[in-house]
Amino acid sequence: MNECTRIEVLGVPVDVVRPENLEDVIFSLYEKAGTKQIVFLSVWGLLKAKRNDVYMQCLKNAALVLPVSKSIVKGALFLKKQAPVRYNPFSTIISILTFLESRYKSIYLLGGKKSSLMDSERNIRATYPGLQIVGRYVGYYPKSVEKDIISAVYKSNPALVLIGDGIRHGETWAFENRNQFGTSFFVYYKDVLDILSVRKKRISKETFEKGREIWSEVIRNPLKIFLIFPYMWYKTLLLIWRLFK
Repeated sequence: MNECTRIEVLGVPVDVVRPENLEDVIFSLYEKAGTKQIVFLSVWGLLKAKRNDVYMQCLKNAALVLPVSKSIVKGALFLKKQAPVRYNPFSTIISILTFLESRYKSIYLLGGKKSSLMDSERNIRATYPGLQIVGRYVGYYPKSVEKDIISAVYKSNPALVLIGDGIRHGETWAFENRNQFGTSFFVYYKDVLDILSVRKKRISKETFEKGREIWSEVIRNPLKIFLIFPYMWYKTLLLIWRLFK
């Protein structure tokens, strides 16, 4: 697709998609057979892929890998690659729900605690009346019921499976079970159901555009200040790749 170009940053796949082309790209991919995944890639996820083969394969097999960190955009430019567009995960999910409603598609909700899941379902029904919710299941479930969940997703074959917190292996869950699903898209964002249920505030547009969302996380969890060390390693890797690759 001309609207989507895959580049690599430190050997990790990243897709370049303009926001105005996102809808066309998603529905072009939707027409293809098999399980499809949209991954929101942070700089921490990029570093994880460098040391975790399963996550790296998940990214390489993903339909779309959309960067969420300014550092990835700057890293691509530093390596003289095409500049990717940075996406706000929650805002992008809202756009995807709008795309799906306009074509009367269906979704399946997976994850979160029962209260968050039920409130999210109610708010989605109120906001997107043309969007059919064909199933839901809470997170933090015992492993013994996972086969039933996979079977339910396969039988309902929604256009989108929206995955929140409490799912074993999180972002790689859909990839690890990809041969047991139909043609659905899978999108994982840990906070999505808590935000949809208004139990958690979304990052403001201004904060995201300035690349300051990390400070909100540090305020909630001061230990995240130590992310400065993997960030410096990322900068070092960029320099090494620029010089020797």
